[in-house]
Formats: sequence, C-alpha cells, structure tokens
Amino acid sequence: MKLARRVSSIKPSPTLAITSKAKAMKAEGIDVVGFGAGEPDFDTPEHIKAAAKKALDEGYTKYTPVPGTPELKDAVIEKFKRDNGLEYKRENIIVSVGAKHSIYNVGQALFEEGDEIIIPAPYWVSYPDIALLASATPVILETKEEAGFKLTPEQLDQAITPRTKCVVLNSPSNPTGAAYSGEELKRIADVIVRRDITVLSDDIYEKLVYDGFRFESIASFGEEIKKRTIVVNGLSKAYSMTGWRIGYVAADKNLVAAMTNIQSQSTSNPVSFCDKAAIEALNGPKEFMKEWVAEFDRRRRTIVDRLNKISGVSCLLPQGAFYVFPNFSKLYGKKTPSGKVLDGSSSLAAYLLEDHKVASVPGIAFGADDFQRLSYAMSMKNIEKGIGRIEEAVKALH
Repeated sequence: MKLARRVSSIKPSPTLAITSKAKAMKAEGIDVVGFGAGEPDFDTPEHIKAAAKKALDEGYTKYTPVPGTPELKDAVIEKFKRDNGLEYKRENIIVSVGAKHSIYNVGQALFEEGDEIIIPAPYWVSYPDIALLASATPVILETKEEAGFKLTPEQLDQAITPRTKCVVLNSPSNPTGAAYSGEELKRIADVIVRRDITVLSDDIYEKLVYDGFRFESIASFGEEIKKRTIVVNGLSKAYSMTGWRIGYVAADKNLVAAMTNIQSQSTSNPVSFCDKAAIEALNGPKEFMKEWVAEFDRRRRTIVDRLNKISGVSCLLPQGAFYVFPNFSKLYGKKTPSGKVLDGSSSLAAYLLEDHKVASVPGIAFGADDFQRLSYAMSMKNIEKGIGRIEEAVKALH
C-alpha cells in the first residue's frame, strides 16, 4: 500500500513517544522517573468531574453543534472578557478536541502550499508538522538562551517575506517556560500590524506564571492586532484536563466558519458531556489554581537550583508553564561508562533513560540540540530522585 507523501514529511510526537516508552518500562516493573509528560499531576477538580457525571446521568451523550454549544461558546466568551479584556461573539469562537486539534484546524483552514509560517525555536514539537501537513513551509527562527529564549521584533521583521502567512507565539512557552511581557508583545504586535501578517497566539499556559508576572494576550493591544490574531487556548493545563480534550479558538468569523466546515468532516463536535465539564471549569470556582501554581513554583525553584549545581549543566529560571530547559552541551563529547560518546541531546536522553532510568525529552525535538526538556509536573519526591539520578549520570561520564 502506497502512503500519501505528506506522511513522510512529519514524525511522531517525541514527547508522547518518550512518555509511552517510560510507561512501558514502568509496566515491566522498572523504576523510571518520567520528566517527559507535559501534563499536571493533579486530579481534575471534583466540581468539574461532577458536572460531567451529571451530564452522563441525564443522558447528555448525543451529537451537539460542531463548533460547540451556544452555552459553551458563551462561557469561552466570558472567559476572554474576564481574563483578557477581549470582546468576541459566538461567530468568533470554535471549540475543538483539544488545543492541538484547534491548531491543526487553523493550519488546514489558513495555510497552503507556498505559505511560510514563522516559528521561533525552541518550539512546541507539533508546530512545524502541523504547517507541513497543510503543505506550508515552516521557517524556524532561533532565539537565544541569553535573551531568555524570546523572539525580538527585529528578528521577526527581518524574517518576513512576501510569502509569510503567519507567525506562531507561545507564551508562556513549551519547552522553555519563557513568557513575553506586555511591552515585548506590543512591540511584536507593531511589526505584525505594519507588515500585515497573522499571528497564532498559543496561550495554553496563561494561568501558570510565577513571581508576580502578569499574562497579557497579544490580541489585547488594539483592534488592528486583534483582527490579525488567532487566539488558541484550552483546559488541559490550567485545569488538569489533558484527557478531556477541550480546546478553543477565538478568531475572525470567516476563519472560524472555515474551521467549522473542516471539523464537521473530521471529528464533528467536541465530546458532548465534556462540554458540560468545560462550562463548569470556565464559569466555576478557581481557588485550586492558586494552590497548584504555588506548588509548581516550589518545584520550579527546587529543580532549577539542583540542576545548576550539576557540573557542566546550566538552567534558566522559567517564567511560566511547568518545564525547565537545561543546557547540557558542555557534556557533549564525553563518554558513558560503556564507551558511547554523547554527540547531542538524543544520545544524552537515551543514556539517561537506558542507564539511569530517567526519561527526558531531547532538545533537538524542539529545535535546540543543546538542551533537554524536563517537566516538573510531578511530586517533589520524584523530582529529587530524578535529579539525583541525573547527577549520578553526569558524574559517571569521562
């Protein structure tokens, strides 16, 4: 059977692959510390689960409108007004099967052959492949560790060509935890408006910020940037609802209509009873978030402190999300006890997993081979154990 050419242009998600391998090893009774998974270790709050249970008990299990029910759209609209000072109508909102599906739908509706999609690196692993699946060309812009892994307005301006369709911004970022201030976003917005391109703003980690940082959406800096902005968000990270698969987009009504047509021919509606849980999440109590963020902050400081004490390793303190992105490049060229030479992030990740039972995601998957991504969405006990194993792994090199 001859497969479509598009399949050969993409690769499986490395983060999911690492997580799957770590889980398989655990199932065999191997004690693996998994820093790979990008999901909170907290349970979905009880009031949200109760809303889904109630929906099931009441038989709310049938088809619903493809882009989400009016009630769910209204909850999303109210969220944007309350949290971001943004006004949208129902025609500007579509709810999909997770934020990844939302971004995929954007690509299918907006990108085409000949389009260039600017993606700052380090990037979330799926952005380039989603562009490729839409026959567009990912244009990777490398950001610097010393600049906090953030795209500058000058970089963006220089990278724009007549073929540029869109730039992708993810703040706070997966994998680095970098977050753009309001002033930084305003300067980038000025370039986007002046050069008349579109921005896809992936705001999935907006609630997970530290040290008094104030999240702002790039769409909030005036009507000109708002009409050029596609805002993507969802419930996976802030509400610990990764498996519920609820993501949403706010954008120009014509784009939303096109995405709705595409979704009608693929997944149809989001899962019906998850609608009710999503409404409760968006409209209901959120006190739990303060506790979660405080705990993530405690872990963040611990893991960064421990990593920076390892000889040859350096790690910036992230502003948001629940990842650290330590630099291991000073270890490259060294040999493992078995004689293998570490020649990059993939060989280092393999060494950590196979020899020391620590699962991390190699930085090359994010376009930055000097680094590893470690998630601290795990217990402090496991963080301490896992970093201890990394310390042992580094000491064993020669």
